Amino acid sequence: MGDGRADPRRRVPRTDALLAEPRLAAAAATLGRDRVKAAVRRAQDRARRGEIDPDEVRDAALAALPSAAPRAVLNATGVLLHTNLGRAALSDAAVAAVVAASGHTDVELDLHTGRRARRGRDALAALAAAVPAAEAVHVVNNGAAALVLAATALAADAEIVVSRGELVEIGDGFRLPDLLTSTGARLREVGTTNRSTLADYAAVIGPRTGFVLKVHPGNFRVTGFTSAVPVRRLAGLGVPVVVDIGSGLLAPDPLLPAEPDAASTLTAGASLVTASGDKLFGGPQAGLLLGAAGLVERLRRHPLARALRVDKLTLAALAATLGDPVTPTRSALHVDPAVLRARTERLRDALAADGRKAEVVPSVAVVGGGGAPGVELDSWALSLPERYAAALRVGDPPVLGRVARGRLLLDLRCLPQHADELLRAAVLAVPGDD
Repeated sequence: MGDGRADPRRRVPRTDALLAEPRLAAAAATLGRDRVKAAVRRAQDRARRGEIDPDEVRDAALAALPSAAPRAVLNATGVLLHTNLGRAALSDAAVAAVVAASGHTDVELDLHTGRRARRGRDALAALAAAVPAAEAVHVVNNGAAALVLAATALAADAEIVVSRGELVEIGDGFRLPDLLTSTGARLREVGTTNRSTLADYAAVIGPRTGFVLKVHPGNFRVTGFTSAVPVRRLAGLGVPVVVDIGSGLLAPDPLLPAEPDAASTLTAGASLVTASGDKLFGGPQAGLLLGAAGLVERLRRHPLARALRVDKLTLAALAATLGDPVTPTRSALHVDPAVLRARTERLRDALAADGRKAEVVPSVAVVGGGGAPGVELDSWALSLPERYAAALRVGDPPVLGRVARGRLLLDLRCLPQHADELLRAAVLAVPGDD
């Protein structure tokens, strides 16, 4: 007679024991007990069918559960504003502000009078102070929303005059012409793909013109036989000029001489500037609107503005970012390459002491996220065999680098220095060659 205890199905852990396991119990607290219990039972059934070992049931159940929240990732790609990684990382001050604002706040209340106050007044005042050239400011939930609000409030059932060379696709298949015409506005295209002149604009300006739109092509460059009309000349056409600068740079940066900024664009004569908050500005996802008081007030009072308004967490992060402009994005942009090289060499030496061989190689970082196309930043990277890429990507914490010529490059430019030890531990957690 066979020994029934040899049947592996008897080794499948009980449901109550698994649900009491700390990691599954923590998952149940965020995802719900029923959802975790269902994952546990599916894993138990797999073990009973012989698909996995009974000792693997807990891990299989955990692997089948969705993440309760987005996972923090170490960005070693050398792309400062990586769209797939959420673009700009928030500063410590902004993170603290978000935590503080997660409960009840005075977002729309004057505590001195006990009466209702303008929503987000502190953040708006800080934004206005950061760009004195703007008579008024407003904030919506992203850069595309800022353009949609402008088109709806200023050009619904009217014309938006725009150069053919600036009818861009902004990512994930969303094209600017589709975005603008969805508001009821009509596009009046002028010029050609590579050349537009002031005469092209002037020839179509008329009573049906809502505004002239100028768009910065933030993720590509057109070179060669080209011409474009600067804002200062468009401002003389007698109609509002709306400029989408895209990347959210509020003031000029010597590292990015070709990147438009809000202050300079307004000084040149723009009626309204739109920009993103989660790019070179270095803050949360938001659409920034800066410009003439009358235009901004029209946008603020438009019914659509209510649907596009930002929440209290975004306002808190925005105000904190404006109060502490040394953001992770700015730090990564301006870090000394010599400092990066020294950090990378220390990391290589630390790994060597643990028996892991890596090389230090020159690297080229970029801004990314629809900002400063063509700008290359000298950097340094740790070079490892390509096989590390997948293992690091699914590790804890996940690490994302870039693969080039059969090697994994881990560029430290976007990593704060305190993350170097986390990166070292992540590399050591990958099984070695021996």
